[in-house]
Amino acid sequence: MLLLRDCRYVVTPTENGDVKVLEGVSILISDDGIIRQVGDVNVNGAEVVKCDGVAIPGLFNAHTHLAMTMFRGLVSDHELEDWLNIIWGMEKRLTSDVVLKGFELGLIESIMNGTSAVLDMYFNPDVVDLVERYGIRVFEGPTFIDNLRDPKLTENELRNLVSRVRDSKLIKPILNLHSVYANSEDTLMRVRELKEELNLRLHTHVSETRREVYTVRGRYGLYPVEVLSKFGLLDSSAILVHLGWVTNWELELIMRAQATAVHCPSSNMKLATAGFFPIKELLKGTNVALGTDGPGTGDSLDMFKEMRMAVLLQRNNYWDAKALTAKEALMMATVNGYRSVGLRGGLIAPGYLGDVTVLDIKDPRINPLNKLNVANNIVYSSNGGMVKYLVVNGKVVYGPHNREELIERALIISRELNEYLWGMLND
Repeated sequence: MLLLRDCRYVVTPTENGDVKVLEGVSILISDDGIIRQVGDVNVNGAEVVKCDGVAIPGLFNAHTHLAMTMFRGLVSDHELEDWLNIIWGMEKRLTSDVVLKGFELGLIESIMNGTSAVLDMYFNPDVVDLVERYGIRVFEGPTFIDNLRDPKLTENELRNLVSRVRDSKLIKPILNLHSVYANSEDTLMRVRELKEELNLRLHTHVSETRREVYTVRGRYGLYPVEVLSKFGLLDSSAILVHLGWVTNWELELIMRAQATAVHCPSSNMKLATAGFFPIKELLKGTNVALGTDGPGTGDSLDMFKEMRMAVLLQRNNYWDAKALTAKEALMMATVNGYRSVGLRGGLIAPGYLGDVTVLDIKDPRINPLNKLNVANNIVYSSNGGMVKYLVVNGKVVYGPHNREELIERALIISRELNEYLWGMLND
């Protein structure tokens, strides 16, 4: 058992769709990784961690490309299509070892930023051992993208992964489809068959740019969400990322299917994808989660920054100071992410997964702190550097005990990545 003793505040979504603040409470997590008590807890035989901070549910990054830490800051001033052409050219020259290093660096960054679960899309080699070693939840799978990889090879890798992680609590397989526009009809049909056969959730980019919409309409005479629906890929297990260029009738399809929509504001703004993620409409009718996108575009795996950015962008877009509230952003970054993959997590309450992030209350950037402002300060004033502890599945995976070790490992990986990339770029 793990006892997080004497948290100054616990800020958590509730089952009725609100966010509540508890003051001066402890959190007991049993050996099976489930929260058992929240409040005044007295128990013998537990591992005790002095919380003395602000506890929130572990953050769920609902869309990223972890290994793209290696591309951070390299290709910064291009719109998406030009950016992809440059990156895809570089990706064709990557080795499995380099991708693994980029993935590990992304894991370390996520952990130190208080992220307990990640929905990842990339061409990763076998990352199971790394995920188990670092101890956070990762939803992972090879990516179907016809112009870069043979879909038969991708299918074989997916089947191997499904078999390999069958009994893992931390790493789960997911069906990664890069997009409608980057795959053929045959691949879309095969993805649907695999989705049904293997009972996997679909994770895909949709309507990120105006050019994508034109490309798909030219090919199918339909909009991207309509194409997903046509091929039987739009249902409650679908996770649709970006959605900056969707029509009203596509929104109806999404809400009727109860698919999850994922907002990645920082990446969208940096790539100048324009468009408009219709958050007010989506929040009224379906699950909406939050993602950082990859560090090659968003530059950061910090979900605190992404919460703040989502609120600011949406208020600006709608000309409405209530378009997205801090509480809604916190829910998007926690419980809604867990819902997207069917996990009972994202709340600090009995019966929920023991995934908890603790923030340092001594940091001047979050103060003065009180029960009235703590939820707002988490969203508007916090960042990943304020994370004091990360608990996943009832185990402390980050804290003072391993902070320096993780920093040192990250520096070693970074030097190795720089050496490889420098050689590749100057070849």
